[in-house]
Amino acid sequence: MSQPASPDHLVRDKIYINGRWVPSQGSGTLTVVDSNTGQPMGTVPKGSAADVNAAVDAARAAFDGWSQTPLVERAAYVTKLAEGLQKRSAELATLMAREVGTPAHIAARMQVGMPLGHLASFLKATEEFHFTETIGNTRVVREPVGVVAAITPWNFPLNQVVVKVAPALLVGCTVVLKPSEVAPFNAFVLTDVIEEIGLPPGVFNLVCGEGPDVGEALVKHPEVDCVSFTGSTRAGKRIAELAAGAVKRVRLELGGKSASVVLPSADFAAAIPASVGSCYTNSGQTCAAYTRLLVPRARLAEAVALAKQTAEGFKVGNAFDKTSRLGPLISQVQLDRVRNLIARGIESGAELVTGGAEPPDGLGGGFFVKPTVFVVNDPTSVLAQEEVFGPVLSIIPYDEEADAVRIANNTPYGLSGAVWAGTDDEALRVASRIRTGGVQINGGAFNLAAPFGGYKQSGIGRENGRFGLEDFLETKSLHLRVAA
Repeated sequence: MSQPASPDHLVRDKIYINGRWVPSQGSGTLTVVDSNTGQPMGTVPKGSAADVNAAVDAARAAFDGWSQTPLVERAAYVTKLAEGLQKRSAELATLMAREVGTPAHIAARMQVGMPLGHLASFLKATEEFHFTETIGNTRVVREPVGVVAAITPWNFPLNQVVVKVAPALLVGCTVVLKPSEVAPFNAFVLTDVIEEIGLPPGVFNLVCGEGPDVGEALVKHPEVDCVSFTGSTRAGKRIAELAAGAVKRVRLELGGKSASVVLPSADFAAAIPASVGSCYTNSGQTCAAYTRLLVPRARLAEAVALAKQTAEGFKVGNAFDKTSRLGPLISQVQLDRVRNLIARGIESGAELVTGGAEPPDGLGGGFFVKPTVFVVNDPTSVLAQEEVFGPVLSIIPYDEEADAVRIANNTPYGLSGAVWAGTDDEALRVASRIRTGGVQINGGAFNLAAPFGGYKQSGIGRENGRFGLEDFLETKSLHLRVAA
């Protein structure tokens, strides 16, 4: 087992291939930075194409046996994985408070609790899923797609690992995982658990490294049958381009610029704070965040006052301060990007309501940014179009309902959104016109069993529940003879 050197400085010096921790064939290491301090918190191997080749070879060799393993046995392994992660939940929450910057008391619920919830949901979905059906004289069977390359992001790192690895394993695929090099340690903990539960060699493999090296080698490998990626739209386009040469199956969960549409009949006292809260989830580092708040022009002042009050109630601080509601951003690169977009927004004429690009008072060393609210009158401007990935809300006024729908749909993205109205029926009527993969109706709760994914440049495919299982299956028709 590749073990951390100390509780504070973590050293993972091996990768996981064919059921064993082995040295990487790459040269050097990658430094992981504590987002709260800006200082190194540990290192992981800087993987190489040779590591990818070894991992994919192991996954390919294991595929026939694993795909023929009875479903009940595969489910038993995933159940043990869930139990093992549950036992290490406190450790995982602490890790992600350091890696990602999610306040520890929130990370326990969101960064650890949510993936545990997904594991339970996938196991339930597997019990109910129909892997075969009969259509006339044809038996239609759903079979595992093969070797899956899972490439995951840094913002919800364990969750995105789980929503790829768990359904792939359950339906009989083998997996090579490349976690984000910015927040990789949680994936090493998951791999520790996989080793402990005795998953057969080669069924799951972990290779860490940078996208241009390890990621691209994994996508291009001829023995990889399916690529499941979560990350930026820019990177997703590159993956689709690389995979197209071999006509690989590609599943992409990409960016978003989601709109929360507040209709005149809505309860503003509920809708506005909830929309601000969505925008600021995980310090705004959430692809499905409602970063655009669309309000009737006649009630703009009321909406602005509520948003300002809500935003200024979000205390920014160290992830281990129990009073913090916003932790740091994940890196200096991300901090620079968010501050640059705030500055560009001001230059473009957006009205700054609260927050701004200046660092919060009394916080040094980490990657902190103030919770920020703008009024944006031009829905084609930078703040209304670009994914900021920070705690930056754009309030956009509209005149008529049709105007609100047009503005909501007028971005390259279509991942999520919300509609608030006096009745659910009114909200549903407007939601039916919004081109996104999901819409929250009057604060309806997020459902882990429901499909998650986007229209347009927000991606291809759906995750979660039985829809997540389907992403890793091929369909075969067996045409039977008809009795004379």
